[in-house]
Amino acid sequence: MVESPPPGSPPLIEVRGIGKRYTRGPGGGGQGNLKEAVSALFSRGHEPDAREFWALRGVTFSVPAGECIGLVGRNGSGKSTLLTVLARVPPPTEGEAVLRGRVAALLEVGTGFHPELTGRENVYLNGAILGLSRRDITERFDEIVSFADIGSFLDTPVKHYSSGMYLRLAFAVAMSVTPEVLFIDEVLAVGDQGFITRCLEKLDAMRAAGTTILLTSHIPAVIDRLCDRAIYLRGGVVAADGPVAPVMERYYTDLIEGEQRRQSAGASPG
Repeated sequence: MVESPPPGSPPLIEVRGIGKRYTRGPGGGGQGNLKEAVSALFSRGHEPDAREFWALRGVTFSVPAGECIGLVGRNGSGKSTLLTVLARVPPPTEGEAVLRGRVAALLEVGTGFHPELTGRENVYLNGAILGLSRRDITERFDEIVSFADIGSFLDTPVKHYSSGMYLRLAFAVAMSVTPEVLFIDEVLAVGDQGFITRCLEKLDAMRAAGTTILLTSHIPAVIDRLCDRAIYLRGGVVAADGPVAPVMERYYTDLIEGEQRRQSAGASPG
């Protein structure tokens, strides 16, 4: 169980003016999350010869201990980029983030797995990456395997796994860490309904135990069930931050208006 911080303790996550700039073309560097980089590039309307663009700019917020925050926004809005920056995968171009406590992150399916190693070997490898000792992993091994539900594939190289099997094993290992802070990037979209239900139950239990969670999801039911608060990113900038219902309403209103503008622009002249 995660111990509750004493009254007056600082937030577990403090994000101060985070910006992330990408450079297009060979040798650009700084490519944190390829999915976000490509999506952001084509969603901003830059001139063809523009080499630099900002996936995030001036992002500032804090998350107190035990709160669950949902990051929402269209593809390319900066959600995945923000999580990778907070998880120290690429450094920010500007600003800073302060994280307090043990951090676990599920950013992409199979992150931290070696394709040539078996599922069993990757449990130990990934657990070590997340800060568990070999003894810790051995003590939790049966629970991890049971949650992952990969059956006879445990001793098969993970390069032969489906994306769903990758996800189940990665999630099971990450959940065994009992972190103070957990980042989750859209991983629930890959699993089947039974696995999603188990994940939600596990996340409910982690929240009740005091874990601070920051997640992205395009599934409204996940945001509604898990999150105390939502942050809407639009074009790499915080467009809204507050209780889930009004933030989601703002997000959906923007989606509808954007679709109406596209339809109007694409309509043939009368």
